[in-house]
This record gives sequence, C-alpha cells and structure tokens, in this order.
Amino acid sequence: MTIAFVYPGQGAQTIGMGRDLADAYPAAKAVFDEVDEALGEKLSQLIWEGDAEELTLTQNAQPALMATSMAAMAALKAEGVTVDKAAYVAGHSLGEYAALCAAGTFSLADTARLLRIRGRAMQAAVPVGQGAMAALLGLSFEQAEAVAAEAAQGEVCQVANQNDPAQNVVSGSKAAVERAIDLAKAAGAKRALLLPVSAPFHCALMAPAAEEMAGALADVTMNAPAVPVVANVVAEAVTDPEQIRKLLIEQVTGQVRWMSSVEWMGAQGVTEVWEIGAGKALSGMIRRINKEITCVNIGTAADAAAVKTA
Repeated sequence: MTIAFVYPGQGAQTIGMGRDLADAYPAAKAVFDEVDEALGEKLSQLIWEGDAEELTLTQNAQPALMATSMAAMAALKAEGVTVDKAAYVAGHSLGEYAALCAAGTFSLADTARLLRIRGRAMQAAVPVGQGAMAALLGLSFEQAEAVAAEAAQGEVCQVANQNDPAQNVVSGSKAAVERAIDLAKAAGAKRALLLPVSAPFHCALMAPAAEEMAGALADVTMNAPAVPVVANVVAEAVTDPEQIRKLLIEQVTGQVRWMSSVEWMGAQGVTEVWEIGAGKALSGMIRRINKEITCVNIGTAADAAAVKTA
C-alpha cells in the first residue's frame, strides 16, 4: 500500500475546526499557540469562537486552515505516525503550503506568515466586485477551457481549478466570468454558478500578488522536503527548494491541476490518500478521479486516535 497525505484549500474552513485536536493533544494545541505567536494575534480564538465571515476572509482562512492541518499532523505524530509514512504530499492551492510545512520545507511560523501575506496580497490584487470565480459542473476540462476562451472577449477568463472529471472553476473579470456561466449552460453544464469568493484567484489578474509572494518567498529559509511534494502547477513531484519557490510564485496566477495531480499519484502506485485537516472536499474529488484510491480523513481527535488501532 502506497499512501499520500493531502491538505485542503480555501472553502473547507468552519468555526470550531481543530478545537478537539487541541483539547486532546498538547502537541496540537502547541501548533495553534505557535501560529498565534507568529502572527501576533489570537487566530485560534477566531477559528474556535469567532465570526464565520471573518474567518472566511482570505487573509484569515489561509493560515487558519494550515494551522488545523498541522494540528492534525501533530496529533498523528503523537500516535506514532510521521510524514514519512507518505510517499507523497500534496495540497489544494493554499494546501500546498501545508504540505510543504508538513514535509519540513518551511517552519510552522514561516508558513503562517507566508499565508497571511499571500491572503492579503491575493485580496488586494483586484478591487472587490471587479473579479469573480464560477464553478462549471458537468463539463470536461477541455469544454471548460473552450468556454473560458470564448467568454474572455479581451478580458481575463481562465480555468483556475481543474478539480475532478466534471468540476472545473473559471476565474477572471466579473463580466467575463458571467459570460462563461451562460456559455457553460448552453454547452450542457449541469450547473454553472458564481462562487462566494472575494477575489478571482489563480488567474492573470493575480499578477500583483505573485510579485509580492516572490519577495516574501525570497526571504524565507527553505529546506528540501522530507517527502516529495506534488506541485499544483506541474502535477508531479518536486523536491528542489529553488524549483518549489518558483512554482509557488507561479501558483498564484497559475492553474490548480488537482485532477492531474491525483492521476499522477495514482500512476505512481498510490492506493490510499489521507486528507489531513478540515472537511472532506478533497476526498470527494479524489473518489471521482480514481475510484481505486481509498480515502481516509484525519480532521478530529477521534480520527487521529483511530490510526493507532487501524
């Protein structure tokens, strides 16, 4: 059995996530404490008792989801499971930072600070209301690409996320994305709907944020990952810190090739994937991509404790 660990992206956040991990495992509580210290604020309080809208703000959701994933990793470690149980690690968009933190490329404090910078930069790149993202359900990747190209009409409209065989996300200028919704429906999409996001992620409009991340990543210590990381933009494993740095900058404007990443891992013999952190969105995608892969969720104290008895 070959295992991969994967880490969720934005949209998985919920008030209260990770709290039972922190209550049950001192090492998990220490993760939240260290993230609070790195950011100079009580992010843990927002995660556990705060306002859902405030948690959903990109600058908060990104470090919060990473912290929850790392708390789950700390709980696993307390049960005797370390990252080297996995042949590969991967994450969906911001989840790639969690994967890199788990693999030791970044320290926990640096990861928290990088994601705070990334969240703020992505939010600031496009004035609110000028960009949008839409999920196109029931169209192939090739159909989604054709829809995006036709909808652009001189504006930005790109496939941002290639999630699974029937779910792609387009991102860009609001008017162009709205045109894409109409074109997708005409092309036979089961559903095409605007997503409740505050900015058009993973498209050319994010260029100012990519520039800011280039500066932030240039100043951070990076180690070779203990486990190869399957990078979003190339959908294959990378281990060289300089290449990882370059790909993380590209990722801001580039496509999250999640389906291709899962297919690549399957081709390398991965038969089981552990989704580590909040929610089960990635497991759902993975089952639709490759029915031969078993999914395990590690998001609660009970999940971590169950590993010991498995």
